[in-house]
Amino acid sequence: MSPDVPESPSERPVAAELPALVLTSTVVFPLDVVSLQVAKPRDLRLLDGPSGENQVVACLFPKAEGVDDADTLDDLYAVGVACRVIHRMRMPNETLQVVLQGLYRIECKELLASAPYLRCRTLPVEPKEPRGSDVDGLIYRSMEMVDELVRADGSYPREMVEILRMNIAGGGRFADLIGAHVNLPLAVKRRLVATADVRDRLKAVEEVLEEAIARTRVEADVGQRVKVDIEQRQREGYLRAQMRAIRKELGEEGDGAQEVDDLRERVKAAGLPKEAAEAAGRELDRLSGMSSSSAEYHVARTYVTWILELPWNAVSRTRLDLAKARVVLDRDHYGLEDVKERILEFLAVRRLRKDAKGPILCLVGPPGVGKTSLGRSIAEAVGRPFARMSVGGMHDESEIKGHRRTYVGSLPGKVIQALKRAGTRDPVFMIDEVDKMGHDPTRGDPSSALLEVLDPEQNGTFSDHYLDLPFDLSKVFFVATGNVLDDIPGPLRDRMEVVTLSGYTREEKFHIAKDHLVPKVVRDNGLDPAHLSFSDEGLHALIDGYTREAGVRNLERLLARVARKVARRVAEGRKEAVVVRAEDVAVFLETPPYLDETKARDPVVGVATGLAWTAGGGTVLFIEALGMPGTGRVQVTGRLGEVMRESADLALSWVRANAEELGIDPAAFKSTDVHIHVPEGATPKDGPSAGVTLVTALASLFTAKPVRVDLAMTGEVTLKGRVLPVGGIKEKVLAARRAGIRTVLLPEGNRRDLHEIPEEARADMDIRFSADVHQNLEAALMTVLLPTVAQQRAMAVPSKSPHVSTPPPPA
Repeated sequence: MSPDVPESPSERPVAAELPALVLTSTVVFPLDVVSLQVAKPRDLRLLDGPSGENQVVACLFPKAEGVDDADTLDDLYAVGVACRVIHRMRMPNETLQVVLQGLYRIECKELLASAPYLRCRTLPVEPKEPRGSDVDGLIYRSMEMVDELVRADGSYPREMVEILRMNIAGGGRFADLIGAHVNLPLAVKRRLVATADVRDRLKAVEEVLEEAIARTRVEADVGQRVKVDIEQRQREGYLRAQMRAIRKELGEEGDGAQEVDDLRERVKAAGLPKEAAEAAGRELDRLSGMSSSSAEYHVARTYVTWILELPWNAVSRTRLDLAKARVVLDRDHYGLEDVKERILEFLAVRRLRKDAKGPILCLVGPPGVGKTSLGRSIAEAVGRPFARMSVGGMHDESEIKGHRRTYVGSLPGKVIQALKRAGTRDPVFMIDEVDKMGHDPTRGDPSSALLEVLDPEQNGTFSDHYLDLPFDLSKVFFVATGNVLDDIPGPLRDRMEVVTLSGYTREEKFHIAKDHLVPKVVRDNGLDPAHLSFSDEGLHALIDGYTREAGVRNLERLLARVARKVARRVAEGRKEAVVVRAEDVAVFLETPPYLDETKARDPVVGVATGLAWTAGGGTVLFIEALGMPGTGRVQVTGRLGEVMRESADLALSWVRANAEELGIDPAAFKSTDVHIHVPEGATPKDGPSAGVTLVTALASLFTAKPVRVDLAMTGEVTLKGRVLPVGGIKEKVLAARRAGIRTVLLPEGNRRDLHEIPEEARADMDIRFSADVHQNLEAALMTVLLPTVAQQRAMAVPSKSPHVSTPPPPA
């Protein structure tokens, strides 16, 4: 054993060979006294020697946590503490209780042996007390933080502050006292005792004191909140116990508790997702402590009931059969071959890819073409429930995402409600009228809320405000409908596959009426097929004279009117069968509102027939131009938008620029006022496809050549006379055919759209194409000349001589 080491720093040996202890559970600072229990065999052999009391050992400290022993300097801090063993006592469990007194810091230079115990060669670390304002500042700030820590943490004795103030003169001793007496993590204490430089040790003390104060503040704050929470719960528990006793005394106990138990059993048996089950459990815990007569009790119970009734895991089990889907679509819808093909393609992909996200079809077309009924047919074809939600006129995003439970009478949004009614999480979900959503800045944007519902990248975790839980909408087959594609918000339109339904031809309407509508209205009005039937000629007469819309809704309404009149006859006792023929239609429905335009009109100068696209399908548009004596002023009426007004200015400019080529006297433009009018002035009209019609009307006016009444045209024109392609070709051609017009002039650029027109319409119509406005004028203007404006005015002036007659207009 090594000799005793003197206590005086001046008498420390230059080098010494000391036995070593590796302290893993405590730290000894110089001049500090600690007690520890020794159980390791190697350490017991060191302390059981004959040296007795006052034995000096080197106490070393491991760098890493969890190290029980160390045999190399790499695992230990280089700086340790030389300690005197001042007391030893053997314990009953074969361990030693040892009391150590720290003497001074040492530096371990070399480990000399590890058996029978650890021995090392050490050098004493000479303390160097630095001086300066920076050291004084470190000591002062540390002292202030210790004072604050003692005030904040009641586990420290107040005397500790005074002891530290008495040792404030020596920075090293001051830092060691803080490290020894402040409750710090073991790793921090090891780092402090192993820091030989006093200035570095003071900086480290300042850092750990800041952390200790912050930790104490957090613990005090948390402790206070926990205390308040416990007191509140104890108070609530006491009050609830009193309430239960009162209810028991009044005979009201049992209903609420039994209901909560029943709900809890339903939650366990429902197999809910983790988040939904936890939310339901929390609400049931609240319910168990409420009175069943309180308003909050019913709110919480309704919330749990909603969670239980939603189809979190319910999916349709039917196998998708494409052959059956084709049969269902053909059975319910006549025509629409392109639309059916697109739908079958979607279903084919759905069958091949089981993990495919729900497609978003958007059916766009005029009213009455069968968009909603197509959604029902899709649901039947794929064997899924059908859910429907209309967003037309919706201004509040809460109608889609629900209201928060803090509001009185709050409920989930329409999406969650529809899924609850459907009973599965993968229904065919139709969202009607997506082009008619409103926007109110005070109540959110419903189109943005609907985006979360429809976007495949977001709807897997759709969150309703009422539920406040993620619900998976990725398996839903969404089908949206609208009348006008441009009115659908852009972000929604980008996430949809648009399928256009243009409208029905005359023959398609006939077959729809014969196969679907007539049996339906007969059945709906309480009749039998023996009471009412329609001949083929009768249906054609009704379609030609009473319907001009793209869909069949008005056709069904007219058939229902006939059925009601027949139903009255049957109810009055007249049982004879009624067969509606062509001549009988006017008897039931009065005078037909529509006539064949080509037969009802005569060629007139300045009137041209155009074609337009509207939300209700295609329509025939008459443009009138009238000339009168004046100064060249131009007036445009008919509630035209900016685009059509600009087209009128452009058309007049082109006619004036080409007056010589058209055989027009340029002086006529200065002496004639022009009035351009589009009838049905109460209806707003705008669009880029009336240019050629305006040019034709103005050219007819100034050349006195009438326009053919059996010809209609569409297209925009440039200043150079080029005819530009336009949209809605199929709808416009069908509108001309419905109006009895059989010749249509289309822009050359729309030749590629010819395949969209049904075969039967192409077969009985003369469809021509033009690339230049001259071709339109050649086809539309008749060769006969009628009196011009100036000639009509001259003919109206009486002759001065009764024997001289006014010459006839030139042929």
